[in-house]
Amino acid sequence: MGIRTPDGQPLLSRRARVWLMVAFASFVLLFVGPPLIEMYTNWLWFGEVGFRGVWMTVVLTRLSLFAIVAALVAGIVFLGVLLAYRSRPVFIPASGPEDPIARYRTMVLGRKRLFGLGLPIAVGLLCGLIAQGNWATVQLFLRGGSFGRTDPEFGHDIGFYAFDLPFYRSVLNWLFVAVLFALLANLLTHYLFGGLRVSGKGGALSGPARIQLAVLAGTFIVLKAVAYWLDRYALLSSSRKEPTFTGAGYTDIHAELPAKLILAAIAVICAASFFAAIVLRDLRIPAMAAALLVLSSILVGGVWPLLMEQFSVRPNAADVERPYIERNIDATRHAYRIGGDTVEYRDYPGVGTRAPREVPADVTTIANARLLDPDVLSRTFTQQQQLKNFYGFPATLDIDRYDIDGEPRDYIVAARELSPNSLTGNQTDWINQHTVYTHGNGFVAAPANRVNAAVRDATVEASNSNSGYPIYAVSDIATQGSADQVIPVEQPRIYYGEVIAQSDPDYAVVGATPDSPPREYDTDTSTYTYTGAGGVPIGNWLNRLAFAAKYAERNLLFSRAIGADSKILFHRDPVERVQHVAPWLTTDANPYPAVVAGKIVWIIDAYTTLGNYPYAQRSSFDEPVTDAATGRQLPREEISYARNSVKATVDAYDGTVTLYQVDDQDPVLTAWMNIFPGTVQSQDAVPEELRAHFRYPEDLFEVQRELLAKYHVDEPREFFTTNAFWSVPSDPTVEENPNQRPFYVLVGDPVTAEPSFRLASAMVGFNREFLSAYISAHSDPDNYGTLTVLRLPTDTLTQGPQQIQNSMISDTRVASERTLLERSNRIQYGNLLTLPIADGGVLYLEPLYTERISSEQNGSTFPQLSRVLVSYREPGTGGVRVGYAPTLAEALDQVFGAGTGRAATAPGGDAATPAPPPAPPGTEAPPPQQQDTPAPTAPAPAPAPADVATAVDELDAALANLRTAQDSGDYAAIVAALARLQKAVDAYQTAGE
Repeated sequence: MGIRTPDGQPLLSRRARVWLMVAFASFVLLFVGPPLIEMYTNWLWFGEVGFRGVWMTVVLTRLSLFAIVAALVAGIVFLGVLLAYRSRPVFIPASGPEDPIARYRTMVLGRKRLFGLGLPIAVGLLCGLIAQGNWATVQLFLRGGSFGRTDPEFGHDIGFYAFDLPFYRSVLNWLFVAVLFALLANLLTHYLFGGLRVSGKGGALSGPARIQLAVLAGTFIVLKAVAYWLDRYALLSSSRKEPTFTGAGYTDIHAELPAKLILAAIAVICAASFFAAIVLRDLRIPAMAAALLVLSSILVGGVWPLLMEQFSVRPNAADVERPYIERNIDATRHAYRIGGDTVEYRDYPGVGTRAPREVPADVTTIANARLLDPDVLSRTFTQQQQLKNFYGFPATLDIDRYDIDGEPRDYIVAARELSPNSLTGNQTDWINQHTVYTHGNGFVAAPANRVNAAVRDATVEASNSNSGYPIYAVSDIATQGSADQVIPVEQPRIYYGEVIAQSDPDYAVVGATPDSPPREYDTDTSTYTYTGAGGVPIGNWLNRLAFAAKYAERNLLFSRAIGADSKILFHRDPVERVQHVAPWLTTDANPYPAVVAGKIVWIIDAYTTLGNYPYAQRSSFDEPVTDAATGRQLPREEISYARNSVKATVDAYDGTVTLYQVDDQDPVLTAWMNIFPGTVQSQDAVPEELRAHFRYPEDLFEVQRELLAKYHVDEPREFFTTNAFWSVPSDPTVEENPNQRPFYVLVGDPVTAEPSFRLASAMVGFNREFLSAYISAHSDPDNYGTLTVLRLPTDTLTQGPQQIQNSMISDTRVASERTLLERSNRIQYGNLLTLPIADGGVLYLEPLYTERISSEQNGSTFPQLSRVLVSYREPGTGGVRVGYAPTLAEALDQVFGAGTGRAATAPGGDAATPAPPPAPPGTEAPPPQQQDTPAPTAPAPAPAPADVATAVDELDAALANLRTAQDSGDYAAIVAALARLQKAVDAYQTAGE
């Protein structure tokens, strides 16, 4: 009949009602439409990648969880309201003419359905929306299995803590919420309708109100008793003793654990007293029981453990905590795979006993010593290999290895991706941006241990020298796909990548229309039409409408560039694609491209994690984040278990996502494979060519080295005192001095001398700078995942990275030339590599890059390798030798004697440098010389004098010549003067012997 005025006239006109309905429909469409569109486009996308079963499982679990929790909470709250309303007094006592409750009571009675049904439903829907995010907890509970290991306190399998306990806690929490809301709703309803009165002497409570409130309060206390019981198991992940160790300590086991049992018993008694109020009218009994519970929780749960910790544990901590530290060490080693057969410890003297040229493994190590730093050379790659303004490379390049002529070589690699953010002018038109510039083109690789002829004169302008740059073994688009490539690439086009995905939105529309030629830019002389399997068809109007609404883009509806065979490519970030198809995995932050079977694929490391492994140390894959506004450290997602159990690949051309199992001993992965059958392929399905490109992941290694800094210690007392702990060294090449990043290197195997690809890191003493250990993780297929730890003796002092850096840059030659360089160049030190050599020695190697300072901010200058620094601790004296030269061979000769560098980098120890491909149009091709090829030196002074007097005269003359050159500002003269001074110094030392 509608809403009418007191005289029977409609309150709203017909037009007003129509507009009101339109407004309501628009409101619903605004809030319901986007989620429905997102759901539909996701359904299409998951179908494209072949993981629709994952999407369906997640969606159905979320919907089921939403419905169950919403119905449970809404039902219990509604029951509380209904019982209170039906048992209200027949005659509501009046509180006087100014009764403040009367008008609210009248309002509720006028809208009984709204308050009686609407509020419980609203609370239930809100709880359901929150609960549906716990879908993973439910699925792990249903499909989880056992670990085959039991906790040392209760004897439960670890699977109970990983899969069952989180579910029990979740159920208990929602029951808490439901009963609490029901208690409040019941109390409020009784108050509105007279079952509870607070006015008058002592107030009044009706019989039904007393019974209902007693039942609800008693039920709440029973749930609290159950919570106390489950809290016992949470003690095994206690943080009371952090940062010393994680897990239950002496106080937790001998005070907290009994306290939980006592409090659970008291809670049961308290609940019984509340239930007794059903038949007893005296409410003092449940009130006293509640007070007893509160007082007990303070005394038994708080004061008693505190007193035990202060007066019993702390004075004898090293002894009483011993068994619990042992538990922590054992659990942490297992949870992060840093114990047992996984880690091999070796004692390492830190001082060499033989020359590197006499050790076959050292010849291999030095021959493959990496001179190119992937963190520095992105702009160099961009300037030399970008080719077009709309191509680009990531800010940090990658390192991988390839077998060339039967020898493994490490390369700096990158994909020449489309960079949508670099489009300018008319290139940013919708048609050009989304249908013409759709893909990158080409795989770029440069040997990590080679540059073209090294810069002899580091002070000359970079623009005047083609030396010190990478030698690109694979780069030119025109040659990719040909049979004579060093790394054969049959399909160089890149539709999915890191740089492509940086634009917002990141979609591309591909596929030719019947009446138009190919429109995608491919080269300057050719266009292309995408033929891959990737992409969602948008030839029909329903899909076009859905994506037009998703991206708020009308061109997707009206553009003639879209035909019946057109597709839309989106979610083009490789990491994002893996996160979508496997939301239960934690992905590594650094995907890298590899050429496998002629195709470019992205390889992404993925981890299974847990947050509640008993006694295991907490860690995190995330770096600490500082809030820019407040300066406070934001919380990180902590874990206590991690396995690199999955390697994922994403085809750079068609976007195909493939997940491979690489650890069949991971019970967490087994559970997820039971939840999503068929999504992860077995280890046997990994192609051997792909397996050869698997690297040990940096994120996991950084977590493991942080833990190994403590958990290499076996003896609990020594662990407690921290005397034997290590630290991750700070990076001496970065002003902010963050932790030094681990580095990938090819080193010679000590037994076979064959190259072994490893991820390595130096470790220094606890809060000290002297080298204490060297950790390396094997990436070769035969022993992948094995960690080797070289432990240096504590009674000798081997300089660590920070000390070595100070020694090298304070060397007279380095300091004097740096002063000259900084006048017109920007200096950047590359990765400081730590390499074990010479049967116990440690060689430090660091490239020095220069970049000409240009007044024009046009990016025309970029880093080039100018010098190589090496450092080695001298046997016997313990002094540090520093080599500083344009080439690694010369620097090694300065440290180990003439011929060392040439022997280590000779063809017998290192393959010849491949010839570089033709230079891009408009650039000058650098000479195809390998790194250690001699180049002409600056003008040399007269022959060395024969006696001391003559040597002194020549030294004085050289110093005067240097002063004159410095005053003139002529760089070439300064370099020549420095060379003359060095010769004079050498001659003086020779004459004095």
